[in-house]
Amino acid sequence: MVAMELQNSSNTITNSFNEKLEKIKTDFSHISDITKKLVKDDPRRVVHSLKVGLAITLVSLFYYFDPLYQGFGVNAMWAVLTVVVVFEFSVGATLGKGVNRVLATIIGGMLAVGAHRLSLLAGPKMEPVLMASSVFIAATIATFVRFFPKIKARFDYGVLIFILSFSLICVSGYREDEVIDTAHRRVTTILIGSSTAVITCLVIWPVWAGTDLHNLTANNIDKLGHFLQEFGVEYFKNAADATSKDSTKAHSGGFKNILDSKNSVDSLLNFAKWEPRHGRFRQGHPWLQYQDICELTRHCACKVEALHNVLHSDPQAPKEVKAKFQEPCSKISNETGKALKELSSSIRKMTQPTKVKSHIQNAKQATQNLNIFLHSKDIWKTFNLSDVTQVATITSTLAQVVTCTEEITKAVEELASLAKFKIIVDAKVEPENERFKKFNNQTSIKHRRSFNSHVIIVESSSQCTPKFSDGEDPPSLSMAQQNAE
Repeated sequence: MVAMELQNSSNTITNSFNEKLEKIKTDFSHISDITKKLVKDDPRRVVHSLKVGLAITLVSLFYYFDPLYQGFGVNAMWAVLTVVVVFEFSVGATLGKGVNRVLATIIGGMLAVGAHRLSLLAGPKMEPVLMASSVFIAATIATFVRFFPKIKARFDYGVLIFILSFSLICVSGYREDEVIDTAHRRVTTILIGSSTAVITCLVIWPVWAGTDLHNLTANNIDKLGHFLQEFGVEYFKNAADATSKDSTKAHSGGFKNILDSKNSVDSLLNFAKWEPRHGRFRQGHPWLQYQDICELTRHCACKVEALHNVLHSDPQAPKEVKAKFQEPCSKISNETGKALKELSSSIRKMTQPTKVKSHIQNAKQATQNLNIFLHSKDIWKTFNLSDVTQVATITSTLAQVVTCTEEITKAVEELASLAKFKIIVDAKVEPENERFKKFNNQTSIKHRRSFNSHVIIVESSSQCTPKFSDGEDPPSLSMAQQNAE
């Protein structure tokens, strides 16, 4: 009996141990999967971790080596703390925090030393009263200043560090005589830590918030364009094609991230303003225009979400009703999708959106035709109101999408103008008369050009025509134009 109880107890312990072991293996597997996903989504995260480790190691040398430690003492720890606090993922975020921390520490230290000197003049009895009053006034005013929108957006961290520096130096200065020396060492170590963080972030595989904002804007517009191009095809497909419908639902769900992108856009915009000139982005690049474009993109995404919900709603409109509306609705959806993808490509390549207007014009023309069709009496005599309601909702939403696309186009064109995007001229579609006009206006004096055994004479006249010397048959006009150009 006792042996059986011991055996059962042993089995219970073994099973409990095995369960815990399996749970540990599952947790490790889950952590491994998360790690792989994080690295796969953005490999720059690994590099950022290595850069932070390198920067902290460099400033730690001030504490490890005696010659450096004797110069700064315990204040060398402020350099390590500064790197930990200041070092961010992007250059703009790191530079913004570094500048805020250094300037706030300098201003706070100077004001604290001044307050300390003034309190000494008041005598020993009034000194603590004046010091406490200085801390109260400075902390109150600085805290209230943090509520200003522009201050909170760019200098909130700096104001917070100002309060910290002013308070620490004032309080510690009451018990220490060497206030100026303490403030000097603290400012120096913070300057060293901020400089180390900024230089490391800037030199080793820099991550630019401006580039991320630029790509995010282009990708969001591209997602909308891709969905709209597929919407017309998928909605008017046979309802029995459930597999295609499910795949479209999974594929098009990515555009919903656009609706939640406001915080990301605002953060990247704030960081991009701190960044110097880099890559294709000049100093003073119109970053605020990206905020307007993203706002219009989110507004368009709301309309697209409505289309997405209709696409996967039950019941669907009858096939006969869909067939009546298929051609104009598909054209509107396809043309707006092409326009948005063209805008996305224009932003990504930083070129003028020259082909967008034709797509928008086609979409607006299809919308007008659809409105005429809806106001005709035939459609309402043939079908019931309940049968047409869903398709009518789609047509109304598509018309709003066309309006949103037109607004996005204007915003992108303004960005292209402010940022001086390149103008690409397609030589294949250049009219022949324009080419001939360029050929005629090449020069204002006579030029002689030879083509094998022929000579072309171009005269300075508005009615100038090419003349060929005697000899073999003259070359074609197109060849002459190409060589003249």
